[in-house]
Amino acid sequence: MPSAQDPFYVVKEEIQESIDKLQSTFRQWEKADDDGERSNLSKEVLTSCESIDWQVDELDKAISVASRDPSLYGIDEVELQNRRRWTSDARSQVSTAKKAVEAGTRSNITNNASLNGMRRELMRLTNSHQSGSDPYSTQDNDDFIESESDRQMLLIKRQDEELDELSISVQRIGDVGLTIHEELVAQEKIVDELGNEMDSTSNRLDFVQKKVAMVMKKASAKGQIMMILGLLALFIFLFILVFFT
Repeated sequence: MPSAQDPFYVVKEEIQESIDKLQSTFRQWEKADDDGERSNLSKEVLTSCESIDWQVDELDKAISVASRDPSLYGIDEVELQNRRRWTSDARSQVSTAKKAVEAGTRSNITNNASLNGMRRELMRLTNSHQSGSDPYSTQDNDDFIESESDRQMLLIKRQDEELDELSISVQRIGDVGLTIHEELVAQEKIVDELGNEMDSTSNRLDFVQKKVAMVMKKASAKGQIMMILGLLALFIFLFILVFFT
């Protein structure tokens, strides 16, 4: 029997706490009536589902590693099956909540489209009423239409704000990318200039070496000795000059 300090059980407790919190948020989402609150809870549920899925995946990888040599980790095949069963159950709970929220989100979009159609129909019926129609019914329709219009305007405003934030983030990323590009171009230019200077220096050195070899080849043995002695005398002179100054 693995000890309570087994890393699997430590991670399992953390994931279970996240699942419990997810279930609590999911119940709030089911009971939410306000569209704004329901949208925020939907985002929170989906974000939690992604996080828990990642944690369960990592735990599955650890179980796979342990299954290669269970005795090394002090566990047996029964314990491995229990661990796999728990991760499968955890994944099922998360998947159920995620699918329900995604289905609810799609349903809200469809309901909003139907609501817009119903609002247009109500406006048409209101405009086509005769002057003898019930004024109280007309007022109720007007109030309903105004209320739904306000709600739609609020949703559109929130979407515009989210799009503005996304646009600002994209612009920042673009600016960073442009700065990196300019820096790379500048560094490439410096490298090219350095390469050109090295090529020029190499060509000059080759030219000097060829000239020296040519002179040495043309000079006789006596001339070469005299040249060496002359260079040695020049070196001694420069050494003495530097030493005494």
